[in-house]
Amino acid sequence: MESNRQMKFRMLVLVLVSFFTKAYASDIFPKAQRVAWSSFNFKSMLTWSPKPTNYSYTVEFSEPSQDRQRTPHCIRTMETECDLTAELKNLKASYKADILSEPMRGVSLDLVEFPHVTSERFSPYYDTGIGRPEFKIEVNNDERKTTLLVTDVPTALFNNLNERLNIRDVFGDDLLYKVIYRKAKSTGKKEMTSKSSTIELTDLDQGVSYCFNIQVYLPSRALDKQHGQLSHIQCSPEDDASFFEEYGIGVIVGAIFIIILAMTTIIIVIVMCCRRRKQPKNTGKEGLPLNGV
Repeated sequence: MESNRQMKFRMLVLVLVSFFTKAYASDIFPKAQRVAWSSFNFKSMLTWSPKPTNYSYTVEFSEPSQDRQRTPHCIRTMETECDLTAELKNLKASYKADILSEPMRGVSLDLVEFPHVTSERFSPYYDTGIGRPEFKIEVNNDERKTTLLVTDVPTALFNNLNERLNIRDVFGDDLLYKVIYRKAKSTGKKEMTSKSSTIELTDLDQGVSYCFNIQVYLPSRALDKQHGQLSHIQCSPEDDASFFEEYGIGVIVGAIFIIILAMTTIIIVIVMCCRRRKQPKNTGKEGLPLNGV
């Protein structure tokens, strides 16, 4: 009977000690706030606030059902960001991170657990933002085919040979390009998708200038993360024949006829005016009628 009471008393003491210890630790080491992932072209950063004064932060990250890991440059750091690009090796995994508020380097404190905050889940493959692609336009000599040569966007990732990877290396067959195009003198737009970085268009009017935008399209992602940034607009050169194709031969011939008619009319009017000016004017006696004899 007495032993049960002692056990309950000890448990109560442990709970109270743990509670006040955590409260004490939270006062000395404030928890991180505004924890967020930021990732662009697979450069993945974890950010938070506020800037520490007399304490530091340590970042731990893990995949589901895996042990927590640390990266050396984010242990007891005074910074409010941690670059985890090289640490998140399983790109399709869903990671979470814990930010611990701890003593500064060289300071020890006998605490079992420090205040910490857990981030939302993050997957590099499904969440990183993709930048705008660059591309060139090639028009065949016969103007029957226009080719767009897209440069795959480079990433912040490297392979085992320390070679930089591009998004084609990472996404493989999941990567598509969406092309948005229109005639240079029109507002109507068309769209198409391509699995290749070499995009051929054969349904364009010959000799007409077209303007193009391209963006990465990843249909395997959530709807709000399927598209990368839109490229800068580029237009193909316009052929001289496009003027005739746009207005038609009949309209052009009619316009030429009207111009010639107008010029002829102007010339006739000018000639008549010049003749009138050159006719002599009858003045003085020559202009009076003859008197009878």
